[in-house]
Amino acid sequence: MRDQLLLDAATVESLLKAAVAAPSIHNTQPWRFRLDRDRQVLEVHSAPERTLPLTDPTHRAQYLSVGAAVFNLRLAAVHQGWRPEVRPLPDPHRPGLLAAVRLTGPLAADDQPCDPGLYEAIARRHTSRMPFTGRPVPEPIVAEMTAAAHAAGARLHLPDIAGTRRLLRLTAAAEARNHAHPDRTTETRTWLTAPGADTPYGIPITALGPPDAAGRMPMRDFTGAVPALSRPARWFERHIQLALLWTPHDRREDWLRAGQALQYVLLTATAHGLRTSLLHQAMEWPDLRTATAPPRHRRCHPHVLIRFGYGPEGASTPRGTAQSTA
Repeated sequence: MRDQLLLDAATVESLLKAAVAAPSIHNTQPWRFRLDRDRQVLEVHSAPERTLPLTDPTHRAQYLSVGAAVFNLRLAAVHQGWRPEVRPLPDPHRPGLLAAVRLTGPLAADDQPCDPGLYEAIARRHTSRMPFTGRPVPEPIVAEMTAAAHAAGARLHLPDIAGTRRLLRLTAAAEARNHAHPDRTTETRTWLTAPGADTPYGIPITALGPPDAAGRMPMRDFTGAVPALSRPARWFERHIQLALLWTPHDRREDWLRAGQALQYVLLTATAHGLRTSLLHQAMEWPDLRTATAPPRHRRCHPHVLIRFGYGPEGASTPRGTAQSTA
């Protein structure tokens, strides 16, 4: 009888609440959920109206975002004692259907249990655009983050000092290109929202961080040509800790896989009390994205830079209602 009630209303609500807490580029939340009651499957569809034609013309960042939501959904299912079965891109005739998640039954006694700390980190994870302390993250935690990416089918590259500077230069070059491109600037600013705005999407002004007074940390500038919205500059950490998430292939299924790996890494960091933010600018320009690959790494397809460390908690951003259509 429990199998027949597998996806009751309370279960679906709990799963979707976790799923929509995932990070997404510009907080576009480019997903839509549909419950197939006959097959007891939750489908994850793209939301075409919440895409970024200039920033993300291939929809790779959208797939990363959906992959992160799928990982949260999986984690919530396991937390409730169910075994999730994920099928990426299950129907070639429905290109908007990016993943299907079916709960095949209760977890067996020998199944890997859910790490309570990882599940609890879903609600606590927020992007922090503020300066970090620069205190080094212990190697065992970094090793756990690396293992998390590998377990989800991706890789995490930890650059040395010279490599970090190179990646920051490439990100700064991408940020400069974005500033010089009026249409891209307009597209980005479209997703900036005023406090109390009646929308569950976009980045509230209150969630923005300050620019780096030293000019070393190229955080994304959402305000563009509206300096009145910018915060006063502050000094960022001198010892910047970065990780590059990449996959050996660059297909749509790899993008979904990378999104799940990204969320696994972010939640692992959050569970250990770290703060994180994402540097995606260089990935939005094909030549700069290629240049972020570590030297001598063959078949490396970069997806995002993760900045991590100790510091203030990031401000929360709104989320759409966790509902599914039947």
